[in-house]
Amino acid sequence: MKAIRVLAVIPARGGSKGVPRKNIKKLNGVELIGYTIKAAIESDYLIDTVVSTDDPEIAEISKSFGAQVPFIRPKELASDDSQSAPVIEHALDFMEKSKKIKYDAILMLQPTSPLRTSQHIKESLDLFTSQECDSVVSIVSVGGNHPFRMKRLINNQLVNYIDQGFWDMSPRQSLPEVYIRNGAIYLISRDAFKRSNQLIGENCLGYVMNDSESTNIDTPIDLKIAELLLKEKECE
Repeated sequence: MKAIRVLAVIPARGGSKGVPRKNIKKLNGVELIGYTIKAAIESDYLIDTVVSTDDPEIAEISKSFGAQVPFIRPKELASDDSQSAPVIEHALDFMEKSKKIKYDAILMLQPTSPLRTSQHIKESLDLFTSQECDSVVSIVSVGGNHPFRMKRLINNQLVNYIDQGFWDMSPRQSLPEVYIRNGAIYLISRDAFKRSNQLIGENCLGYVMNDSESTNIDTPIDLKIAELLLKEKECE
C-alpha cells in the first residue's frame, strides 16, 4: 500500500436522544467508543486518531483507550442537528495547524459501528490507494429490503415505489444486488473534502461489509444485538 498520511476522526457528542450517553454505554464491559478507537489504532496505517467531542467524560474515556483529544468541540458543532462535514473540517483544520502538516486523507469512523475492525479499515485504505478514486465508503447489501419490493400507499391503494411496469413478486435471489451505506467507514482525500465539504467524493468506491459487521447503534435494541454479536465474535 502506498504510504499516505491519514487523519482518523471519531465524532462523539455527549447528547443522544435514542440512547442517552450512547457513546460510552458499555458492551461486554467496554465503552462503545472503545471498539472504534481500538480498531483505528490497531489498523497501523493511521497517523493520528482524534476524538471530536463536547463532553469531558467522553474525552477522558477516549484518552484512556489511546485516542487523542486535543480540543473540546465547540457548542455550535454539537447540537442535535449538527452535520458531520463541519465537525470533520474543524478537526482537520485544528490538527493541521497544531502539527504543521498536511494530511493526504481523512477517515471518519462513527463510534456507533462497534463491529467494524482494524481489518476493515486496512482493506478500505488498500482499496483507496490501489485504485483511482477520491473516496471509499462502506456499504452493506439491502438483502430482502430491496427497492423493487418497496410500496407506497396512495388513497389506501398499494403501488410500487419504483415503477417496474409489473407487480413484482420475484424471489430475493433473482433481484439485482443493491447496497446501502452502513455508516462504518467514510474515507476521502483531503483535497476532495476541501473542495466539496462533503464526505463522499465524485469518484467513490464501495467497500462491502456483511450484515453482522454493519450493526449500527441507534436504539436500545441495537445495543443488545451488538452485544450478542460481539460475544459470538469473542468465542470464535
